[in-house]
Amino acid sequence: MGFRPLRGGAAARPGTHRCSDRIRLTLRRFLALGLGFQLAGDVLRTAVAPSFTEIGQLAAIAAIRTALNFFLSREIARERAEVSADQSGQHTAASRPAEGTP
Repeated sequence: MGFRPLRGGAAARPGTHRCSDRIRLTLRRFLALGLGFQLAGDVLRTAVAPSFTEIGQLAAIAAIRTALNFFLSREIARERAEVSADQSGQHTAASRPAEGTP
């Protein structure tokens, strides 16, 4: 029974990282969705009674949230690619015959 090191240096049993990866991906997607809703709420609030101060604050908030969403989306795509690579690697290894068998 082998252990593989995680990014933080801790060890985990094989297969346990897949579940945590899926959970992290789900949480990241919800976080990105929440950022979008918050930005939409700020835009609507500013549209009701705009002042130059509120418009400036909205622009700063929009820039920060857009940057966060961009990097979060990039991280989600990278994590999905890793999960897909892990899954295809496991399927490939399972389909290969064991060493010493014809």
